[in-house]
Amino acid sequence: MMSDAHTKLPPYVALLGYGGLIPFVGLASLLWLDAQRVTTWSQALISYGAVILSFVGAVYWGVAMSVSTLNESQRQRAFVWSVAPALFAWFATMMVDAVALLILLLGFVAQFVQDHRFANAAGLPAWYLPLRKQLTFVVCCCLLASLLHSAIGR
Repeated sequence: MMSDAHTKLPPYVALLGYGGLIPFVGLASLLWLDAQRVTTWSQALISYGAVILSFVGAVYWGVAMSVSTLNESQRQRAFVWSVAPALFAWFATMMVDAVALLILLLGFVAQFVQDHRFANAAGLPAWYLPLRKQLTFVVCCCLLASLLHSAIGR
């Protein structure tokens, strides 16, 4: 039987996870509300999105180093995947806004797909996937709204 700590989302994790959405929601909103600083808000959103995408990918480096039940193939895939989101993010930072937002959007979706595929093998807590699903949904909505603004708002 799993412990409560493994199944129940710790309050500090909820605070950190949901709090991390504030810049996404705020910056995506400012794109629509402050026409004079669109470039600033867009670049800030892309930069923040790149940092967060790199962060969520890095979970797999930790998993690859610390989960003893992984076989060698799983461990290798975890190490390889751990750097993929950072590469998506880095590439996005060099693109024009619309392309950067699309790359980040695809990166967050790919990360969630990887989370879903790997959660059981990695022994991640039961609360991890539901939290990642909620966070990814909000992040993707913000990126889509920003992409829409980039397409029609200027």
